Amino acid sequence: MQQLVEFAGNHPLLSGGFVAAFLMLVWTEISRRTQGFRELSAGEAIALMNDSDTLIVDVSPAADFSNGHIVGARNVALSRFANPDPEMRKWQGRSVLVVCKNGQTARQAAAALVKLGAASVAILKGGMTQWKADHYPVTRN
Repeated sequence: MQQLVEFAGNHPLLSGGFVAAFLMLVWTEISRRTQGFRELSAGEAIALMNDSDTLIVDVSPAADFSNGHIVGARNVALSRFANPDPEMRKWQGRSVLVVCKNGQTARQAAAALVKLGAASVAILKGGMTQWKADHYPVTRN
């Protein structure tokens, strides 16, 4: 312990950087665990879709959605989540998988669905980019 204190005293910038990095790691982990939704791999998402009556919501722009989406997915504009309409309120109590192009935009929609009262909310890790890279089926219509 004495050596650790001596090292910190001799190298304050290095020690401060280590403490800052550690605190950011802790903050990130706490945020991830309290966000209210899960991140699923493509395989886990398929298992969820097969095991339950999961609603698949794709928040990708319409052009991306028409270039390929998961079978049965609904394209819902992200802007609709700011003020949920009556149709979206019907999703309360349902299991919902949120998908977007790369997995980032889906976080915002998932957080809104958690507030709306969806029973179980998950996002597809890596989004449609990862889904297609893993060679899972897509449909165009």
